[in-house]
Amino acid sequence: MGVVLLVLLLCAGSSIARDVLSPTVDIIAELEKLKHMDERIQKLEETLTKVLSENEDKKVAFSAGLLAFGTEKIGPIGDTKTLEYKKVFSNVGNAYDSNTGIFTAPVKGVYYFRFYGHCHGGTTMAVSLLKNGQNQCSVHSARPASNSNASNGVVLTLEIGDQIYTVLWRNTWVYDDPASYTSFSGFLIFPL
Repeated sequence: MGVVLLVLLLCAGSSIARDVLSPTVDIIAELEKLKHMDERIQKLEETLTKVLSENEDKKVAFSAGLLAFGTEKIGPIGDTKTLEYKKVFSNVGNAYDSNTGIFTAPVKGVYYFRFYGHCHGGTTMAVSLLKNGQNQCSVHSARPASNSNASNGVVLTLEIGDQIYTVLWRNTWVYDDPASYTSFSGFLIFPL
């Protein structure tokens, strides 16, 4: 048995030696194939990096409460007032500006927005959501007997740079405290 194994090993070794000493492989052609394969891999990596970067730019969502801290009622005022939501829970894509209360669309797409308003009994609350200065939808509660909440939401198609914000109607009030009863949120559903 040992002799047979030795003979087989010698035969295999001579076969390997013959292949190495007299190669039938075209090394130049194989190197050329490797070069083309490397170029294709590099192009795939570049495409993947571009797609990942584009998808990162298309992540847009925000949510904010009216007051960063404390308890306050805002209003009544003689004219409409843009509400500035200071307690930012999230602002993916940094499209919401808590200094102005304005969301500016960073990508063309379809977006969803929701806002809530809260008032105490005996006061009137009215808030509207505007797109580039045009009323889209509103909430209203006229002198409820006790505290009152109202909410509304809308799906809008936006171009890059379109601005969305809420305004308090003149001669009305909103209330907020650490529970963030009065809030504003939105997110990109899909890009166009």
